[in-house]
Amino acid sequence: MKNLFYVRHTCRLCHSDKQELVVPMAGMPIGTPNFQVPDASVDDPVFRAAVPMALHLCRDCGHLQILHVGNPEIQYRNYVYTTSLSLGLREHFAGYANDVVSRFGIAPGSLVVELGSNDGSLLGYFKERGMRVLGVDPAVDIAKRATEAGIETIGDFFTDAIGHRILQSHGAASVVIANNMIANVDNLDPLVIGVRDVLAPDGLFVFETQYGVDVTEKNLLDTVYHEHLSYFNIKPLIRFFARLGMELIDVQHIWTKGGSIRVTVQRAGGAKKPSAEVARFVAEEERLGVDQPAYYGPYVKRIAAIRDELVAMADAAHARGQLVAGYGVSVGTTTLLPQFGLENKIDFLVDDDPKKGNVMAGPGYDIPILPPAALYERKPAFVVVFAWRYVDPIRAKHARYFAEGGKFVVPLPGISMVDRAD
Repeated sequence: MKNLFYVRHTCRLCHSDKQELVVPMAGMPIGTPNFQVPDASVDDPVFRAAVPMALHLCRDCGHLQILHVGNPEIQYRNYVYTTSLSLGLREHFAGYANDVVSRFGIAPGSLVVELGSNDGSLLGYFKERGMRVLGVDPAVDIAKRATEAGIETIGDFFTDAIGHRILQSHGAASVVIANNMIANVDNLDPLVIGVRDVLAPDGLFVFETQYGVDVTEKNLLDTVYHEHLSYFNIKPLIRFFARLGMELIDVQHIWTKGGSIRVTVQRAGGAKKPSAEVARFVAEEERLGVDQPAYYGPYVKRIAAIRDELVAMADAAHARGQLVAGYGVSVGTTTLLPQFGLENKIDFLVDDDPKKGNVMAGPGYDIPILPPAALYERKPAFVVVFAWRYVDPIRAKHARYFAEGGKFVVPLPGISMVDRAD
């Protein structure tokens, strides 16, 4: 097995070495349900090692980030998560493509390149609008399947070298898109240089990513894990893109992942003027003080309070001789189990997807994964809904569980109880 992780000591946006710990967290595994490791058992260090986890704040530019970086060759070459399986994403992608094409007047026949294109779901909607499309994704198997399905995809990590290769083989891109991808990249300079160089003079880079303000203001703890290295706010991004000869010209607040941003960037000196939204976002970030360490103290306290309440509830149930279950096996579950101190207090997990396996293994724990029917057979005192964003469609499936006295505990954004299907 290759090295699981390495530690960087400088900001990935401005390269300053002034990094301050603002959100301490429990160590957690690099291995998540998002990827598989060939020939690795559940006892492999990728699942068993508790890799350090914490959020650091750059004292020079204000960027919020993780400095313990998972080995990307382990994480992304064998990625199995596909975007087409996520609830609501297809509708979101259709709107995403329509917005970009209509808002910026992208002509049919223009080249649209997507970084981290996964199974090509988003590019498919651009193709339907008459665009030429090309994907880039390091998950070789997924890239191959996307190509076979009609979305040409390069199976590699995007860098400036790949950008130059695309420029030579396909011409300049009118639009480069990236959907929840740039937060996963440690070395961002070569990526952005590659984007800048592959863009046509009037081309645009449009990307979606988790919004750092939402992560803290809405307690979106389940979005914090080793794949997500950066938690972007607008003010540091403006400075970052300017350093590399680009200009941030628009930002939209969107619903995905509990709170994200869609950012539009052009080459420096481009024809488009920055929208008023850019200044509005910066003003709000300055009002909140997200570039100051003190801002993160209340967030840490809120998460600790949720953890303490969940642990107390689980301990009380076990003292009564009852079981405690969890609903949802995802990368977010990998985070919430150790951060809420539940890794040895959840007796079993259930998931609607039978492909999630039989056990969720981690540092010091092995939690059985069962079909949802186990809720009726084992009758837990309550179920912690780790897939909390989808609690409404989940609860609608389990009227009988509630009728028999069952309860759902929704941990985020704050603890709430659900005891009915509607």
